[in-house]
Amino acid sequence: MFDITGYYEAQDLANLFELLAKEPTARIIAGGTDVLVKTRARLKGFVDTPLIGISRITAMKGITSDDTGTISIGALSTFDEIEHNLIIQQNMPLLSQAVSLVGGPQTRRMGTLGGNVCNAGPAADGAPALFTYNAICEIHSATTIRNIPITEFYQGVGKVRLRPGEVLVKFKIAQADYQDYRGYYIKFAQRAALDIANLSCAALIKLDSTKQIQALRICFGAAAATPIRMPAAETYAVGKIVTNETLQAIGKLCLRDTQTIADWRASKEYRDHLVTVLPVRALALALKDGE
Repeated sequence: MFDITGYYEAQDLANLFELLAKEPTARIIAGGTDVLVKTRARLKGFVDTPLIGISRITAMKGITSDDTGTISIGALSTFDEIEHNLIIQQNMPLLSQAVSLVGGPQTRRMGTLGGNVCNAGPAADGAPALFTYNAICEIHSATTIRNIPITEFYQGVGKVRLRPGEVLVKFKIAQADYQDYRGYYIKFAQRAALDIANLSCAALIKLDSTKQIQALRICFGAAAATPIRMPAAETYAVGKIVTNETLQAIGKLCLRDTQTIADWRASKEYRDHLVTVLPVRALALALKDGE
């Protein structure tokens, strides 16, 4: 069933890098909700290989806010921990909402945000929210630390910018990227739970006292090979007064930047229709919640 040649448990980051040097073909495993599925399916790169467990590494855990207001989310934070964390609920409710829609309770208790991102599935629920919050990925190796915007971290389906011997340690979100924003996440799927999105949309908006849009960020999941932001719609919105006409225009402009495809879950035409509808709904709900 599982063709695993060995298992190691890293005690800390230094130990992890030692193990990776010893077993360069090993797969890192945290919650196992993606890795074990791929191992059982005997996918390329997951057969006849050892696993390195990282669940004991404290440097990759926890959710904190520093003196500058920057929020750090350890890559090993589970969906359940993020959903119910007070720092996230008070400052980044869009992320709390998004991860609450991942799989079922068992998956949310075991699955981690870092694993969700590194798996690089186009329909991952955690990623669009992180894109709208301009999250920074902090990546460690034995000798270096790199900070990469999450918008540059994805390279394609199942591909991220991790070099051999590197690991994603945490996500960082600056105060300016979440303060005074209102947001909402919509997951459009065939079932209300335990399903993968046909299309998902995360939207963040900041208004001034006259309801003029100061900033807008929209990210779709399952609308391209990676989660994708909407620069045309975001640029158009700045300076506009919130009206139904403005929201409708934002939805239509999203078609300029999406790269939808047809698959067994939905046709391209249907996804394109959803592209124009979901951001309008998400923004309307975000503004309603903020009243």
